[in-house]
Amino acid sequence: MLSNLFLFTVAIIAGAMNGVAGGGGLIAFPALMFVGVPPIPANATNTAAMWVGTAASTFAYRKDITIRRWELFVLTLASVLGGTIGSYILLHTPSKSFAGLIPYLMLTATLLFAFGKRINSWLQNRFQLPMWLVIILQFLIAIYGGFFGGGGGIVILAILEMMGVKSIHTMNAVKSWLATTLNACALLHFMAAGIIVWSSAILMAVGALIGGYGSAFFARKVSSVWVRNFITCIGVSITSYFFLFPAK
Repeated sequence: MLSNLFLFTVAIIAGAMNGVAGGGGLIAFPALMFVGVPPIPANATNTAAMWVGTAASTFAYRKDITIRRWELFVLTLASVLGGTIGSYILLHTPSKSFAGLIPYLMLTATLLFAFGKRINSWLQNRFQLPMWLVIILQFLIAIYGGFFGGGGGIVILAILEMMGVKSIHTMNAVKSWLATTLNACALLHFMAAGIIVWSSAILMAVGALIGGYGSAFFARKVSSVWVRNFITCIGVSITSYFFLFPAK
């Protein structure tokens, strides 16, 4: 009972974080491990729980997906293939090996969250990548997304920036769509493998939706810079914990 209340509360906070500044996965995934869910099922369950919010965001942004259809098609195809491969790799990674990677995956996600916005600003107007290279990069980040995914959305934004997309609304819309598709493929893979803890996934999905809805209110009351700094501190703390006390 207490573990369910804990997960529900964390999911509400994660949903609110995603709505204001992103980074909800930095607390949702570790929370599942803290209540005793093994690392790989915790990762799969987190994907299932957070997918609902990502899909809802995609629906809300649907009118802002204004890049050319063929570009959207090839990026979606790269996401589908990458997400499928990434989830396949995860399912065939020994649990002990994945547990050993967790501190480094959390560190990567935290660094991407902390510095991703600055990197995107620096990249703006400096690089214009050819479409074939954009597709390859999206394929690679989709593999990472299917395997773990923390901070992947920030990298997708950077890729779209270097592709030449200028509107932040279009970038967010396309990012949400690509994240939804790659995570959907991973989710189907995890469902087939039977490793999702559905009771926790559904509970957290409801909590994340509540938090995401409530974030519309808090976004007007709280500085997004303060929220990002707070989330970064949480990410650093949890990452440090996993380095000091590795998962087993």
